[in-house]
Amino acid sequence: MAESARQIASELRERIQSGELAPGTRLPGEPALVREYGVAKETARRALTLLVTEGLAVRRRGSGTYVREFRPIRRVANHRLTQEGWSTGRSIWAADLGERPLSVTSLTVRETAAPDHVARGLDLPEGAPVVVRDRVFVVEGEPVQAATSYLPAELVRDTAITRTDTGPGGTYARLAELGLEPVRFVEELRARMPSQTEAERLHLGEGTPVVEIWRTAYTEDGRAVEMNRMLLDAGVYVMEYHLDS
Repeated sequence: MAESARQIASELRERIQSGELAPGTRLPGEPALVREYGVAKETARRALTLLVTEGLAVRRRGSGTYVREFRPIRRVANHRLTQEGWSTGRSIWAADLGERPLSVTSLTVRETAAPDHVARGLDLPEGAPVVVRDRVFVVEGEPVQAATSYLPAELVRDTAITRTDTGPGGTYARLAELGLEPVRFVEELRARMPSQTEAERLHLGEGTPVVEIWRTAYTEDGRAVEMNRMLLDAGVYVMEYHLDS
């Protein structure tokens, strides 16, 4: 009996996770899977697509499908936003990456009218000006996250936050210097499929979902001082949370 795409993907996944198919190894192509499993070419294609969608494999145009070499990023929300990190000049990315190389591309800083949902989240009047910081984070040559931060312009205009390089500790350290130290964060998370523009920006493979996170930073007196929309390549992230009962 011919096996389904999910069954074929499951067997290949086990071979990847066991190390039999090492990172960088070329996976059996569609013709090989057709012969081995007695399935239609479309079934073989779907099996490989499942592995690409899960982030276990990548397609290389004109070459084939390969076991992904990129190590997943473990995003531990409880650790990355601690004051002990950014207040001492460390990037919040240090909690995710350790010594893995990080670069920022497509960085723009501008002032514009706040989108309606941002104005509501920051408790600003409709159309109030915000400073927008938009960038793409690249780890070991792979775009892994696009982030867009919105901050009330009346609070941060003409400060280091409006520069491309905000300095050690980043935006939160600069907010603290302005007497607007963030002490509480709320994150809302959902998984979805990306738009074509989003997929191109993050160089996503066909069928790869994204994780969209909206984070709001609050001061001690409950004032919202930043909203940050992060779009993560779901194939390269592991989301970890530590919760006390």
